[in-house]
Amino acid sequence: VAVDGISLTVNECARQRFSVAIIPHTLRHTNLLGRRVGDKVNIETDIVGKYVQRLLGSGRPNRETSFEDF
Repeated sequence: VAVDGISLTVNECARQRFSVAIIPHTLRHTNLLGRRVGDKVNIETDIVGKYVQRLLGSGRPNRETSFEDF
């Protein structure tokens, strides 16, 4: 996932929230250090993550599922 264009690793997912791992170097060299709870940010995800989520959610791959489904 990317937050304000900064690519981060998701380390926990819950129903309506997620948390990310931020290494010290990333924290020092981006604008994340100044962010506060409630700040608006731009969040981006990639299509592969949605594809994998769909496959895992069903418990088995569906031959009819394709990237166009997302």
